[in-house]
Amino acid sequence: MTQRAEPAGIRRIADWPYLLLVLTALFWSGNFIVGRAVHETVPPVALAFWRWTGGFLIILPLAWPHLRRDLPVALKHWRIMLVLSAVGVAAFNTLVYLGLRETTAINGLLIQSFMPIAIVLTSFSLFRDPVSPAQMGGLALSLCGIGAIVARGDISTLAALDFNRGDLLIFLAIVSYGFYTALLRRRPPINPLSMVAITFALGALMLAPLHAIEWNMGAAPRLDATTLAAMGYVALFPSVLAYLCYNRGVELIGANRAGQFVHLMPVFGTIMAVALLGESFRLFHAIGIALIFAGIVLANRKS
Repeated sequence: MTQRAEPAGIRRIADWPYLLLVLTALFWSGNFIVGRAVHETVPPVALAFWRWTGGFLIILPLAWPHLRRDLPVALKHWRIMLVLSAVGVAAFNTLVYLGLRETTAINGLLIQSFMPIAIVLTSFSLFRDPVSPAQMGGLALSLCGIGAIVARGDISTLAALDFNRGDLLIFLAIVSYGFYTALLRRRPPINPLSMVAITFALGALMLAPLHAIEWNMGAAPRLDATTLAAMGYVALFPSVLAYLCYNRGVELIGANRAGQFVHLMPVFGTIMAVALLGESFRLFHAIGIALIFAGIVLANRKS
């Protein structure tokens, strides 16, 4: 891997995979809330396009010294770069934003929780990665914790959930990101900043024609302080920072173990709801969070 030139403090953090993956889940939780909050004022493709365009512009000054050196290497591996940009950037978040127009937050949260399973299945199907009993047990424990939060302590709530086309779109997004995570091992040996900048640029270029079609059909974003703040948030936190953290976390501990940290999203969603929306913290929240953390610890135990 290309030698990084970041300050010593950043280099130390870059070697702490669990912190990086916790931050990823935190930033992605905010993306889910923001995407749902502006679904009536910002069309889904527009939000995805400007998310990656903004993310590229933010990362470009930092990545530029590495890009000049890494671009020939990336061009040599253009096929995998296009695939990673398509499934992990262009497709994933566009499908999520499309789904959030038609489904509830609780349904989306439940479906999002299947991402670790999608990662395990894609890693096995593509590379025959073994799945340890501890990883399977951790998955089961974390899913039980998510079920406790979503069901609010009442199992009959799960039976009453109504799934629709939006849920299917989010499920397809999860499958797409499972492929992205599994294929990260084939990424070319370039600097992480170069990797993020190139995939963001390619993802935005892939979405540009769809954004133009959406605009011509009359679905233009309503620009005001709220939507601009939302675009700024999704460009910086769940894009630049989260992808740097997630890519490095997968590099350090592997796809299957890194995917378990997605289960922290309901935890952060609950904390945000209590802190920002004034919702009450209940016993089922504590039980669910405890089960999720127990599942992550179990899945990351060394054999």
